Amino acid sequence: MDNYEYTELLKNLKIKMQNITGVVQPQKIQARLEEIEKLENEQDFWNDSTRAGVIQKEKTQLERKLQKYNNAKEAIDDAFELYEMAKEENDEETIQGCFDEAASLEKHIQDMEIEVLLSEPHDANNAILSIHPGAGGTESQDWAEMLLRMYKRWAERRGFSVELLDYQVGEEAGIKDASILIKGENAYGYLKVENGIHRLVRISPFDSNAKRHTSFSSVMVSPEIDDDIDIVIEDKDIRVDTYRASGAGGQHVNKTESAVRLTHIATNVVVQCQNGRSQHKNKATAMKMLKSRLYELELEAKQAEIDGISKSEIGWGHQIRSYVMQPYQQVKDTRSNIAYSNVSAILDGDIDELIEGVLIASNR
Repeated sequence: MDNYEYTELLKNLKIKMQNITGVVQPQKIQARLEEIEKLENEQDFWNDSTRAGVIQKEKTQLERKLQKYNNAKEAIDDAFELYEMAKEENDEETIQGCFDEAASLEKHIQDMEIEVLLSEPHDANNAILSIHPGAGGTESQDWAEMLLRMYKRWAERRGFSVELLDYQVGEEAGIKDASILIKGENAYGYLKVENGIHRLVRISPFDSNAKRHTSFSSVMVSPEIDDDIDIVIEDKDIRVDTYRASGAGGQHVNKTESAVRLTHIATNVVVQCQNGRSQHKNKATAMKMLKSRLYELELEAKQAEIDGISKSEIGWGHQIRSYVMQPYQQVKDTRSNIAYSNVSAILDGDIDELIEGVLIASNR
């Protein structure tokens, strides 16, 4: 990197930071935090624990966003000031240090840009992620399990917790269905871009002739909705089925039908849960999953109306990403149009760059 390139980088980052400032509106955040502080000092504020909890959650999110914004702005201001001083004093060592830190500075601002993109009402929520194999039997079921592992490894890398809600074992390999709850900051904001069809091309380990196979699996992501969001589901709206739950791998089969499957009749949305020990607990969890999925469908329908997309085009009709293992190594997302060659690392959960690429491309 030379002086011209670094100067251009600083200019571009400053423009990005101005755009970020316009979206974040730090003065409004500060004003709202001051309002919250006044509310907390009111005598009866803590009497209503539900309201207090909602406001405390808002306060935490606002403080976190403001801190990240201030850190990013300070990093750019410091870099600009240090570089100008070094140029005036012909301090080659400091100038080289600025060049060396350029990539880190650029990543800092990009992280803040992603933070701004994750500002939709439910982006900060936990995520309920379900995986369903497509047609193709063992091949697709094995692919579905590979995707499940990828998301679990991604969550581990970020320090998120994962709770298994449902796990239906495939006949020979893989899974028929699986649902997990991923708990962590902005879990839904990141994972919402994973909604859609994922395609795998590889030499099948189940084909004795070593032929290349194409498999499909569907990933559905919904925000874990808060209790204050009112989604009304009456008993007449759903069909309840119970069945015997089995552990991952099928090694433990319960003698009682504790697992619960709920079918929403109007939309044909199906959710199921078997992780709890009792049918009552599994039904309560499944009901929460169903409410989250219906809320997600409502959001999708509203956005589709805004974008002028017919409802039939939402969901299963879209292939969002291809993972090719043979005859070459490549993962390519149709929305960002960016190709990645580190297929093994991606399947091991290294998908941050891939997700962020989609978020940025979608915003453009």
